[in-house]
Amino acid sequence: MSAKVIIGAQWGDEGKAKIIDILSEEADVVIRSQGGNNAGHTVAVNDEVYKFHLVPSGVLYPGTECIVGNGVVIDPKGILEEIDHLHEKGISTDQLKISLRAHLVMPYHKTLDGIKEDYRGDGDIGTTKKGIGPCYMDKAERSGIRVCDYLNGELFASKIKENVAIKNAMIKHVYHQDVQFDAEAVIEEYKGYMARLKPYFADTTVLAYEAITSGKKVLFEGAQGTLLDIDLGTYPYVTSSHPITGGVCVGAGIGPTMIGECIGVMKGYVTRVGKGPFPTELFDETGDMIRNVGHEFGTTTGRPRRCGWFDAVIGKFAVRTSGLTSIALNKIDVLANIDKIKICVAYKKDGEMVKDFPASLEDLAKCEPVYEEMDGWGEIDHIRTYDALPETAKAYVKRVEELCGAKVTMVGVGPNRDQNIYVNA
Repeated sequence: MSAKVIIGAQWGDEGKAKIIDILSEEADVVIRSQGGNNAGHTVAVNDEVYKFHLVPSGVLYPGTECIVGNGVVIDPKGILEEIDHLHEKGISTDQLKISLRAHLVMPYHKTLDGIKEDYRGDGDIGTTKKGIGPCYMDKAERSGIRVCDYLNGELFASKIKENVAIKNAMIKHVYHQDVQFDAEAVIEEYKGYMARLKPYFADTTVLAYEAITSGKKVLFEGAQGTLLDIDLGTYPYVTSSHPITGGVCVGAGIGPTMIGECIGVMKGYVTRVGKGPFPTELFDETGDMIRNVGHEFGTTTGRPRRCGWFDAVIGKFAVRTSGLTSIALNKIDVLANIDKIKICVAYKKDGEMVKDFPASLEDLAKCEPVYEEMDGWGEIDHIRTYDALPETAKAYVKRVEELCGAKVTMVGVGPNRDQNIYVNA
């Protein structure tokens, strides 16, 4: 099988978009299988910056088929804005396909997302308030509205009316807010969106299966990261879907035997957004420097990211839970000019060594990082071959793969396509 999966192997924001963009050049099909427009991918091409939220970034390559799978939740207004923006830049979306089984983010989902966050007060999760969680809630509750429902006008309208009645009652009587939705207005608004999107609708499970079985090069584009997985991440500070390899199978409608390779993208350091324990977090000038040099601000929200040293406990966890066959290690250029660079090799909790990532956030909060210290390097963003990297940088890459248990096959020394170095075999 020729299918490859790219996932984030930390808390997201690992620079997956650049790796996806590079590998998309050789792909016939690029598939997104989970999440919504709460995720963001930034791709820099010849000083032009493209920001993706729902459309697979393979769209930058003419002729590459781009699929938004059944596991994605779609904000119709959001994806149309993205499509229009691509058209303004001369990028065709003729090869874009959207799953008939994908669920729709509705206006009341966004409102409830914000209300619930405010209601939680200091216990807020840090949601993007894009309505993603409430949409997945409806999906699990079996009251969601899918793309295919639009094709049956009466069913589409009745489902919206039913949901609006329930959500209005919830907003008024549970959260004591004055916001109320007009079902007819929502129906008309969404009919307009869906009419424009209709040419893109398809049974994408068939397209994915036929692409793989016919020998096409298929690339699955992951969003967010391993520690944001709703089952395996730092719950409850997680997303509402499965950003790990296993999520690809369900979210695209293909079997696990159809995946041949899984690449985990990591940064040479770690970042996260929002609340929750972060063992290697830096609160000093080094942390500020990494944030500013690495431009660690959210694509979707603009929020500053928390920054810390590379955590091999997390790396090993990602390799194990997603069956990573290789690692793409991004942004080691950001660490330039730091004399001594640290790698977390284990945690210490209550006087005992912890080598595996804990399930409990309470346990994780008690963990202190156990560091190894390595020599740093100077500016490397101009380097284009692995052999030309400083020996200290190569030693760092080698130590990452030893600790995580997977081969590092790509090293990133900058945001552009030509700043990705393939590691010598």
